[in-house]
Amino acid sequence: MKKKIIFCAFLLFGQNFLLKAQQKIAFKTVIKANRLVLGIHLFLAGNFNNWNPADSAWQLRPVGEGGFVLNKVMAKGVYQFKVTKGSWPSVECTADGKPADNRSLVVTKDTAISLNIAGWQDDFAIAEKSHTASRQVHIISDKFEMPQLGRQRRVWIYLPAGYSSSKKKYPVIYMHDGQNLFDDYTAGFGEWGIDEILDKIPDAKQSVIVGIDHGGDYRITEYDPFDSKYGKGRGDDYIRFIVQTLKPYIDKRYHVKTGAAYTTIAGSSMGGLISMYAALKYPGVFGNAGIFSPAFWIAPQIYTYAQHAKLPRSSRFYFVCGDAESDSVVTDMQKMAGIIRLKVKSNASAPVVIIKGASHNEKQWNGDFPGFYTWLTGSQEVRKIKRFL
Repeated sequence: MKKKIIFCAFLLFGQNFLLKAQQKIAFKTVIKANRLVLGIHLFLAGNFNNWNPADSAWQLRPVGEGGFVLNKVMAKGVYQFKVTKGSWPSVECTADGKPADNRSLVVTKDTAISLNIAGWQDDFAIAEKSHTASRQVHIISDKFEMPQLGRQRRVWIYLPAGYSSSKKKYPVIYMHDGQNLFDDYTAGFGEWGIDEILDKIPDAKQSVIVGIDHGGDYRITEYDPFDSKYGKGRGDDYIRFIVQTLKPYIDKRYHVKTGAAYTTIAGSSMGGLISMYAALKYPGVFGNAGIFSPAFWIAPQIYTYAQHAKLPRSSRFYFVCGDAESDSVVTDMQKMAGIIRLKVKSNASAPVVIIKGASHNEKQWNGDFPGFYTWLTGSQEVRKIKRFL
């Protein structure tokens, strides 16, 4: 993952920086002559610095002819990162210009890491992207008014194939990071493929999906209901926009089921955090929530908020993440599920799914979605759908 992680997943795992079990890590690299640029500056961007591609605290120091080093003290844990020349367009890539996978680092002891750079993305022409959204996906508005935030945003909607030929009312799922749900053209580095998944299931198990674009630089604060070092949390305003403005709009103009039992909110990373908050604050609106790889670390207040929240026993939460995301995301998610299970009907109302070997990206969430949707609707057909990414 590269730039997409900035938008979809770039604020995870701050809890890795514990003040215990510190280890000395030496990053070393030698750039081949054909990859060496005069005056080049190299940086590490990863889940240890919010995927900042030009973080001076993680800049490598040139030594000798084409050599670079960086010595850091890091807590034990699992880290993912890339090498950049100071921006995501100039991130490392494969020798033939294809996106390189994240580098993984498991810190357990003092060690030295050798970094061999195969190529730089800005040495290659940008690959053309095409639209992949199915015919069931529509843009409600490119500039939907968000009076609670004083902003505008693009809003998408997926309508089942049978929608126009009947007056049947469908359940609704509200999802964040709309750029990444349906169309590879608007997704930075891969889409969830929600439309391709739902296109394959019978109308009887279909839902309307409403996707709200994230706000770019506003994403962190809009998806955080609490203040943090990243700014004043506007998550409460963002959720009020959905509850007070967007949902009434959808309920009035589309034939959908409006009750909480048929209304779900879902998202990943920061979107998982804000979905959790929405379902806790407005259980009479959102009866179900899909919590994918939630960034609970940025807002530890969410646990206290959950403990004091009054939920009907009919509320339902689906928790899912990969075990290769970090050393804390699994325990964070399990902690929240433990709180919720004391409030809902049964453990089946708050399942915890840990995907072995899965990382923090759209490929994972594409693979996670069928299991979530099967749990939500009882549709066994969607469980049979394989990852398409």
